Amino acid sequence: MSNLGGWAGLGLLLWAQWCFPLLSKRGRNAYLLKCVPCPPPPGLAWPVLLGERALSPGSWTKGTSFRHQQALPEAQLAELYVEVPENYGGNFPLYLTKLLLPREEAEGQIVLSGNSGIAAEGLFAVDPESGFLLVTRALDREEQAEYRLQVTLETEEGRVLWGPQLVLVHVKDENDQVPHFSQAIYRVHLSQGTRPGIPFLFLEASDGDEPGTANSDLRFHILNQAPAHPSPDMFQLEPRLGALALSPKGSTSLDQALEGPYQLLVQVKDMGDQASGHQATAIIDVSVVESTWLPLDPVHLAENLKVPYPHQVAQVHWSGGNVHYHLESQPPGPFDVDAEGKLYVTRELDREAQAEYLLQVRAQNTRGEDYTEALQLQVVVMDENDNAPVCPSPGASINIPELSSPGTEVTRLLAEDLDAPDSPNSHVVYRLLSPEPEEGTEGSSFELDSTSGSVTLGPRPLHAGQNFLIQVLAVDLGGAEGGLSSTCEVAVTVTDINDHAPEFITSQIEPISLPEDTKPGTLVATLMATDADLEPAFRLMDFAIEAGNMDGTFGLDWEPDSGHARLRLLRNLNYEAAPSHKLVVVVRNVAELVGPSPGPGATATVTLLVERVVPPPKLDQESYEASVPVSTPAGSLLLTIQPSDPMSSPLRFSLVNDSEGWLCIKEVSGEVHTARPLQGARPGDRYTVLVEAQDAGEPTLSTSVTLVIHFLKASSALAPALTPVPSRHLCTPRQNHGVVVSGPSEDPDQTNGDSPYSFALGPNPTVQRDWRLHALNGSHAYLTLALHWVEPREHIIPVVVSRNGRMWQLQVRVIVCRCNMERQCMRKVGRMKGMPTKLSAVGILVGTLTAIGIFLILIFTHLTLARKKDLDQPVDSVPLKAAV
Repeated sequence: MSNLGGWAGLGLLLWAQWCFPLLSKRGRNAYLLKCVPCPPPPGLAWPVLLGERALSPGSWTKGTSFRHQQALPEAQLAELYVEVPENYGGNFPLYLTKLLLPREEAEGQIVLSGNSGIAAEGLFAVDPESGFLLVTRALDREEQAEYRLQVTLETEEGRVLWGPQLVLVHVKDENDQVPHFSQAIYRVHLSQGTRPGIPFLFLEASDGDEPGTANSDLRFHILNQAPAHPSPDMFQLEPRLGALALSPKGSTSLDQALEGPYQLLVQVKDMGDQASGHQATAIIDVSVVESTWLPLDPVHLAENLKVPYPHQVAQVHWSGGNVHYHLESQPPGPFDVDAEGKLYVTRELDREAQAEYLLQVRAQNTRGEDYTEALQLQVVVMDENDNAPVCPSPGASINIPELSSPGTEVTRLLAEDLDAPDSPNSHVVYRLLSPEPEEGTEGSSFELDSTSGSVTLGPRPLHAGQNFLIQVLAVDLGGAEGGLSSTCEVAVTVTDINDHAPEFITSQIEPISLPEDTKPGTLVATLMATDADLEPAFRLMDFAIEAGNMDGTFGLDWEPDSGHARLRLLRNLNYEAAPSHKLVVVVRNVAELVGPSPGPGATATVTLLVERVVPPPKLDQESYEASVPVSTPAGSLLLTIQPSDPMSSPLRFSLVNDSEGWLCIKEVSGEVHTARPLQGARPGDRYTVLVEAQDAGEPTLSTSVTLVIHFLKASSALAPALTPVPSRHLCTPRQNHGVVVSGPSEDPDQTNGDSPYSFALGPNPTVQRDWRLHALNGSHAYLTLALHWVEPREHIIPVVVSRNGRMWQLQVRVIVCRCNMERQCMRKVGRMKGMPTKLSAVGILVGTLTAIGIFLILIFTHLTLARKKDLDQPVDSVPLKAAV
């Protein structure tokens, strides 16, 4: 390449670089110039490589070298990645990649540095004319796999003008290393009984090529087996791991007869499963030996054995080589095995903690795989008398009812001995220590069975309130000398029997008055009872209402040990349904009564009188409001105050604090009118009065609500006079009928058809709730009921009509009545002429019934006389009836 000069040499160099690009792992193109003959460069298509783009020679600047065409980088340069084949056999220097040197002419020198003193060795260099990084000789990956370089342009003083440019050169591995075994000859012992497929030898081989590549991917194979009988496939070798094991044929043959020894020729090859690759061989000498893996006899060990630990109890041996012993204990116990197969117990054993152990010993290879079946060793722990009888926990005192018959069992002592069952060490007998019989008395209070430990009552009687502490000696070895013993204690209390029934202190409770509106949960009365028994458990009581509470209006709550019950109201009272209640309450023991049946004192009678309570009247609103102009004339209807229930008792209404005297209210209907002109009222003011409503039948029952009047600005166009409208009829419940309302007849502009009327209900909230007004056209509106039910009576509905700035207020009178089957109002009619009166109708009915009665009497009389005549006639004079 040094012979190339001028533009032709540089162009050919760049064209060669363009012909053989190397793909960078960092997304850029690294260029490797291979010094081999290339085809002639294409005419004018000379590539110039600028970073990642190629430019034509026409874009070059004359008078400057290629190095000066590179733009000075404004940011840190990205690291370049170049891959070089190991042991490259071509010409050197080998051009690797083009560096992005600055365009302008700059005085300085290119400095190349890197790891391991590369620059000093002259392994890499930079061509100052072309800006190419080059390598000067072949690279060996096994010597070094990667080189990290740094290129800078510096002044003589060391100031950096360009760079640093980092370059990572990776040496690409080639298969130039031969694998080799860790040993030339392997010697191993193989025991009879080895399972097929369980490796007994692991071959080791290595390859110096790059790990993780095909160059170092090793495979193992058996080339030859000598001798080849009884089967040429006695062994199998795992290709990837080099694990040598018996084949199924080999395992069967060795179990039948002792064969061998065998010599195996094995091979290791790189390049994985490919046919090509380097290889090496080794020899394996296999000696087949007789199995020493024999069953073990049970081992008996005394508990609490005083010997040095660990203490050997057995030994196993696997005649094959490369063995590791593994011990398992079921349940886990203090046992271990060493590398020679000796089994140890590591501490004293306790039979009471564990009487037997089952040990399993395994012979395994280095991967923890069993060569053969595990051996089992049963360890039996022998018992000795090292446990005294254990008495049951004392627990609570045993209660014995007084007057219990002799022979009644009080308790049964079962002392537990943890020594071996059914042996003398655990044979327990009993002796009574206390209480001893008192002097001068016959018999004792308690007796003991020495074998079963049963404690029973003796002939001596017991009395309520007595307390005893029974002490019993429990001895093992059947009571023989040298036996271990313990003292057991049992507390006994003689208790009273439940022979008294509870009784009420007062069996008749005076009549109690309850208002009808008493809230549920109210305490009505407290009933007290007593019990003459001494035992608290026999004083516990239950209470119940035995009679007079069928609907569950009343209930009881009590504590069983309190001796009193609280009678409470559970439901609302109803004077009309039940003006009085008579309850019978009974008290009983919680425990079963032993003595006589309860007497009359176990019941109490409670009489309750219900006081009638009439609720105060309730209105349809909690408060009322109305808005009226200050110019409203006297007599104008503002609103109507009504009860919430139309079917309730009639009310009487009155105003309480009408200080100005502007309002008045009709006592029966509740209609509120203006009593006089609203002189002094100003728009925006509010006027509040109190409306009182009293029950007409019960004047003491009353309620009151507030009425707030909001004054509005007077309208000059508002007509002061109220226009009455003739009465109309509507029926309730609501039907598909209404009342047609027309504009005022006195309107002088009624002929003007261009301006229609506007209709609206008055400001009364009651009216707006009960009625609806819909416009039909420009001169009429349609008034209907808004609610399904409206109280049947005469209603006055204020309707405000406006037109051309003028306003009128019409008073529409509507009579609401009940509807008949034809959906029309039912009306009372007078007696029609010619129609019978009630008295005449009754007379006609009585006369008719009398005539019918006389007629029936005549018929019965005639039938009776005819029958008597037949009886008086002789028998033979009666003609016989012919038989058909």
